[in-house]
Amino acid sequence: MKYFLFSWLFCFSWCTYSQSPIADSLDQINSINFQKAEAEILVIPKEKRITGVVKYNFEILKPLDSFYIDARSMIVDEVLLNEEPATSRNNGKRIWIKNNLAVSEKNTLSLKFSAQPKEAVYFINWDIPEAINAPKQIWTQGQGRYTSNWLPSFDDQREKIEFDISYRFPESLEVMANGKLVAISKNDSLKKWAFDMQRPMSSYLLAFAAGDYIKEETKSASGVPLQFYMPVSQKERLEPTYRYTKQIFDFLESEIGVAYPWQNYKQAPVLDFLYSGMENTTATIFDNTFITDSIAFKDKNYVGVNAHELAHQWFGNLVTAQTANDHWLHEGFATFYALLAEREIFGDDYYYWKLYLSAEQLKELSDKGKGEAITKAKASSLTYYQKGAWALHILREKVGREAFNTAVKNFLVKYKFKSATTSNFIAEVEAAANIDLSDFISKWLNQTAFQGFVALNSLKNSEFIKKHLEILALQETPLDKKEAELSKSLDFPVSDYTGQEVVFQLEGQTSATAIKLYKKAFATNNVYVRQAIAISMERIPKELKSDFESLLDDESYLTKEMSLLKLWMNFPKEIAAYLDKTRDVNGFSNKNVRMLWLTLNLISPGYEPGKQQENYRELSGYTAVHYPLEVRENAFGYLYQINSFTTQNLLDLLQGTQHHAYRFRDYSRQLLTALLKKEEYRQKFLALDERLSQKERDYLQTKL
Repeated sequence: MKYFLFSWLFCFSWCTYSQSPIADSLDQINSINFQKAEAEILVIPKEKRITGVVKYNFEILKPLDSFYIDARSMIVDEVLLNEEPATSRNNGKRIWIKNNLAVSEKNTLSLKFSAQPKEAVYFINWDIPEAINAPKQIWTQGQGRYTSNWLPSFDDQREKIEFDISYRFPESLEVMANGKLVAISKNDSLKKWAFDMQRPMSSYLLAFAAGDYIKEETKSASGVPLQFYMPVSQKERLEPTYRYTKQIFDFLESEIGVAYPWQNYKQAPVLDFLYSGMENTTATIFDNTFITDSIAFKDKNYVGVNAHELAHQWFGNLVTAQTANDHWLHEGFATFYALLAEREIFGDDYYYWKLYLSAEQLKELSDKGKGEAITKAKASSLTYYQKGAWALHILREKVGREAFNTAVKNFLVKYKFKSATTSNFIAEVEAAANIDLSDFISKWLNQTAFQGFVALNSLKNSEFIKKHLEILALQETPLDKKEAELSKSLDFPVSDYTGQEVVFQLEGQTSATAIKLYKKAFATNNVYVRQAIAISMERIPKELKSDFESLLDDESYLTKEMSLLKLWMNFPKEIAAYLDKTRDVNGFSNKNVRMLWLTLNLISPGYEPGKQQENYRELSGYTAVHYPLEVRENAFGYLYQINSFTTQNLLDLLQGTQHHAYRFRDYSRQLLTALLKKEEYRQKFLALDERLSQKERDYLQTKL
């Protein structure tokens, strides 16, 4: 009986112990120095499964009796400590290894594992029949989703290790991952891709992407290999998508003053990504929507996201925030340095315009009492990104560019391959500038309110902003009293931003003065000024009909979309001419012009009546699950406008309510809620029951 009681107590103690850290993650970091990991991963796309082995080399800094590796929902078949079977426990989140370990230098931990990740690895279109020929991809997202879903690793971003990983994939796929590709070998239908990292990194920045890619390579001015991946089907868009990348890289390396810290840099777009982009060490993954051609580049390009993710290779990857309160050291810095890079490419006006727009957002939030401190844990993206960038802009002005750059360089060098705090950074600035920053810390880092007055004074360092504010101040002034000022703002060379503001102040006016100013705005041939006309003008005066029709020729998909819609609304007798002219235009990656064209075709019964069924099949077909989410969302929107959903559309919508990308999932759920308000659709959804997955069925029941 005593033996039973003793055994029960031991089991209870070990089981309880294994459910929570020894003390906390910091204790383990201070007790063990994990140095290197060697892993081999097999990715089985059709089963959405990953198997592999990983071996960690580490040293013991303090005696301990247990330690852990994060492993979420994994099956671990074998645990070897120093090549011997080890006592371990898997609680579904961590593998706890029970062993008394003394201070020692050379230790190893090996794990053999398998997983079907519920998140962090995304298998795109592997359920789609081969006959459909849908593009197939696999990609990962570690931050916020945990790399430990597919590799036993460390969720604590402070833990940094050198990772050398080999991946086995179907031979038809091109693979991108962290580090330098050192070998490719083939075995039957599989290829093995071996990647080497030379420096330690956080586990959340591990990544791979695989798909039908082509790859182009160049080098930075300092000799760093730059690799650009692009789906084979869109290879002609590689140049405009990655335009200015080398210039951005060279600028950041020079401006930051610290050499790029990794072996190479590569980027790949993926379908249905969770965010705009993710700065995995050496291997940025970004959303398919940023693939662009030279026309789309004017309205939506990858330059800003490109610069932001690249800046993270220093801010976040080289030096990592120590706590959640220091997260702005990642996002604020990446946003600020991306702005500096864009300034280098697009000029001072662009730089101050972006600052002005973010200041407007921050001031509005602050005035509503919803402002946040930059150093708040779990603050909003607007706070971390934009308010963080503003704080750095003000700090740079306060201490001067030379002292600021010295401080940034010293900060990165001192804490390279480590974690750091806000205080660590501020200490470097105070030392470099020989200044007390207590007031700056109070007002810009720790205060919830946005310093609008200070920001405005800073913006007024730009002559462009001062002139723009003068035009903004005329919004309530009658047109006849501001004609001269508005007209002068349309003189060559017209500002993209002020020219647009002039047009917006003309909205709804049809007087002779307004027509004269509109004529001048058209004549600027500035694509953004003309675009503002397409966006803001609802009723097109006959005097401007031919000018407005010329917008269909502008090299802007947004302008083409808006002008087609407005012309269709204003001149119904000439619908055929407008639809003929735009028949072959697709537009952005979401097919904005094409879907508008299809919809206008369907609600214009006199235009090609014999092709309406064919055109409807095309429009409704774009909700299919193998299309990119931006295409699906656009199609759902137009089908809602014309109130015409097939059974397959409804099935596609319910699939969307369970989508891994939260933006599309939320959109689908909102649309479902709107449709269920109509009895006809309630009955149609009820009739789908047997064709739904369990998750879809359960979710539908909650809405019914």
